[in-house]
Amino acid sequence: MIGRRRILELWHRLDVTVRDLPFGVLLLVSSLLPGLRGNGTEVGGLPTQSLDALGGAALVLQCLPLALRRRWPVLCLALVATGFAVDQINGYHLIAGTALPIALLSAGSYLERYRRVTLVVLSVAYVPLAVVLHRRGPGEPAAEFVTFYLAMVLAWGVGVWMRSVRAAEAERRARVADDARAAERTRIARELHDVVTHHVTAMVVQAEAARYLTAAPERLDQSLTAVSDTGRRAITDLRHLLDLLNPDHGTPLGTDHGSESRTPPVGRLLTLVEQTRRAGQPVEFTEEGTPPTSTGSADLVAYRVVQEALTNALKYDHGSRTSVLVHHGEREITVEVGTDGSGSRAASPGGSGRGLAGLRERVDVLGGDFSADHREGGGFVVRARIPAGSPS
Repeated sequence: MIGRRRILELWHRLDVTVRDLPFGVLLLVSSLLPGLRGNGTEVGGLPTQSLDALGGAALVLQCLPLALRRRWPVLCLALVATGFAVDQINGYHLIAGTALPIALLSAGSYLERYRRVTLVVLSVAYVPLAVVLHRRGPGEPAAEFVTFYLAMVLAWGVGVWMRSVRAAEAERRARVADDARAAERTRIARELHDVVTHHVTAMVVQAEAARYLTAAPERLDQSLTAVSDTGRRAITDLRHLLDLLNPDHGTPLGTDHGSESRTPPVGRLLTLVEQTRRAGQPVEFTEEGTPPTSTGSADLVAYRVVQEALTNALKYDHGSRTSVLVHHGEREITVEVGTDGSGSRAASPGGSGRGLAGLRERVDVLGGDFSADHREGGGFVVRARIPAGSPS
């Protein structure tokens, strides 16, 4: 099996003219076999003649140019048509006449320019050939020549159809590639939004709080330490994200055994909660159940839901009591994050709504449910049900 695959790879590496030549050679040899001689295409009813030097030239002109049928289809068609005309006028009736519909099909399929002009020129050239054959032959009815012409037009039409099918397939593949690139750009933008927005928001809130702590050096030092820790966390997360853009990512060459896994497990939620608390947000964290051994992408999505919800709590309800509940079931993870509306809007950049939209897309891909609503008494609540085990 390996040897066969290797042979096929070597064959496809050859130039297209080399790969097309064997068929022409096979057709040439078949035309020389005694049992097949004179049993080829016959137009006009001329008596069959024995093969001579001129017939040999007609044979070569019809067979060997097939090697050019994809590289230079017009040249191939011109040579084959010339050989066919010599064949029919002299009554050789070679099996090599089969090369004409093949050349027509190839020209319709591979010719890039002047397709209509080529078809018109061939049609015009066929008229004197038909007249000569009609005069030299026993007077075959004109319907025979028309039928042969329509058969050749059909071969051309099949080639044109094959060309359109190839073009449609190439367009489909290009569209799939564009969609894949767009999806990848969206995914990277979503990851950047989750990482950058959360950490920068926390740093802005912590830095703003530090401005009012100049009279309390100990608390000021704690606040600045929190800013530094958050910055380092942001750098680490960004490094993991940018590793995805490394062409060697996922290979032994691109593996950094000393770094953390890119995917944040739910166990890191406590670190996320502590970081938010240091930014001045009182957070009550509850985690129920035991995470299964394999959650697929569910743990990452759960982490991002909590991360985005806490970011919004810092930005839009800073200082309010915030609750985070994560429940691990056998087949799903449920997340609920809410605030009571007792806080104030932080001095941080406003949002674009991209974060919640991105979370909804993440959850929908895994077949879960997501909602983000305002509470009547103030604050908001974010809920997500995330099926576990999907590798998406």
